[in-house]
Amino acid sequence: VQLQASGGGLVQAGGSLRLSCTASGRTFSTGIMGWFRQAPGKEREFVAGISWSGGSTYYADSVKGRFTISRDNVKNTMYLQMDSLKPEDTAVYSCAARPTYGSITIRPGEYDYWGQGTLVTVSS
Repeated sequence: VQLQASGGGLVQAGGSLRLSCTASGRTFSTGIMGWFRQAPGKEREFVAGISWSGGSTYYADSVKGRFTISRDNVKNTMYLQMDSLKPEDTAVYSCAARPTYGSITIRPGEYDYWGQGTLVTVSS
């Protein structure tokens, strides 16, 4: 499975961005998908995850109520709608997938496939 993330950019605080993650190859292996982010000097952290059907989602407390994760399995694409952005949301955002239909996990080591990352910069 190859994952391609896109949609990052520069936005002012309070603004919105939508990230996309398109899968190719063995797309049936993208059971659970998630978004992670890594800010300069910090460890990678979980942002949001979604089940294969899209019926189950999970968010980090820091983004709950502001970010919305979704997926379109016909287009093999996952999205992250980010609203009310804050300067502390500045990071490289990466998408990931694991070939399972179980529970969403926040641990990056449990994801098998990763995209290259897209930079989100939120100015104050």
